[in-house]
Amino acid sequence: MLHWNAVAGEAATAACIAPAANPLTESRLYAMTHIAIHDALNAIRPRYASYAADLFAPPRTSVDAAVAAAARTVMASVFADFPEPFGSACGLKGLATVDKAYARALAGIPEGIAKREGIAIGRRAGAEIIEQREGDGSDQTLIDPAYPQGTAPGQWRFTEGNAFAFAPGWGSVTPFGLKTSDQIESAPPHRLTGAAYARDYNEIKRLGGDGVTTPTSRTPGQTETALFWVESSPLSWNRLARSIAVRGHLDVWEQARLFGLLNITLADGYTSSFAQKYTQKFWRPITAIRLGDTDGNRRTTADPGWTPLLTTPPIPDHDSAHAVEGGAAAMVFRQVFGTDRFSFTQCSLTVAVGKCGDPDPVVHRFTRFSQAAAENSVSRVYVGFHFRWAAEQGQRHGEAIGRYVATRVMGAVPPPVRSTAGGILP
Repeated sequence: MLHWNAVAGEAATAACIAPAANPLTESRLYAMTHIAIHDALNAIRPRYASYAADLFAPPRTSVDAAVAAAARTVMASVFADFPEPFGSACGLKGLATVDKAYARALAGIPEGIAKREGIAIGRRAGAEIIEQREGDGSDQTLIDPAYPQGTAPGQWRFTEGNAFAFAPGWGSVTPFGLKTSDQIESAPPHRLTGAAYARDYNEIKRLGGDGVTTPTSRTPGQTETALFWVESSPLSWNRLARSIAVRGHLDVWEQARLFGLLNITLADGYTSSFAQKYTQKFWRPITAIRLGDTDGNRRTTADPGWTPLLTTPPIPDHDSAHAVEGGAAAMVFRQVFGTDRFSFTQCSLTVAVGKCGDPDPVVHRFTRFSQAAAENSVSRVYVGFHFRWAAEQGQRHGEAIGRYVATRVMGAVPPPVRSTAGGILP
């Protein structure tokens, strides 16, 4: 189970969408994969409510074969029809990673009826979620250089280094757990002429610069935090989930539910945030600061050459989808484990030095899930991407989505009731 979660991340990286290029497609890939795994396991022994279909497999069915076949079925389908600008070449690389892992997994399972039935139920679970997600709107254009830009103060427009809008229609993708993408929203951006906007403006102007062309008051620790959390949210929060699943002693069914809830929530977090972003179309800090003399706020002063630490993503500011993801993940963990208190460490693939897998990786230590989510959120201020209000509201937005999904999807199945004669009542 944990192995296949890691394989999904490796495949996403091979397919060019991770660790930071396209977390939207990545989140959908993980959600579908883990729904299939969850449903396959619950066909063998129903511990939790199925998501896509109520399936049945004999108790003798190989769990390992079922998990492997479910994961491979979904990922092979997604990579076979991969979106531009990543396209078929990247999809084939992802598929090759999956097929290699699948062949290795099946080779380690003894031949026999249990293996055959495991493969069969895994394939069927995968086919069910693939069919359910057909026509979900995820096949849309991701890069839109013709998207209409705003011209008035506060309105989003293309930012330096990215003369296009990324996934402007992603808010119309069918959610996995929410009823609609706009079911849960955060508070809107601050009023341009108000004190709260000026406070956030001057904070990111002071902290978010690149330190080369733009002076910054950011500390070395804040710079590390900025880079630490640049990594794709689905990739980083799933890596953390593998760690806490082991530390929390979850069995394979509990693991499947954890990863199912996590990835449904992360996918819906993006859909919900992008729906709000492209409705409100609020400008990014780089635009706001360079045009600060036009906002009507006497507390702000323009800097026409202001440059953030990293290139600003080509998406409107409010709310921060990255913060939504952190809030959503942390809330799922809190719901599954029944507490916010949980000591853990996390590494990163985008920190300047000491990446995950290095001999001496940089790790950040936390004692609460919400603590990690808060650090993830404020990192978007340090990197120069988002106003603090967008990050704070994004985290709250994600928490609300996580709470909703975790209390309504994949709930525990009541144990069968035994009659006084010793049989099982229907």
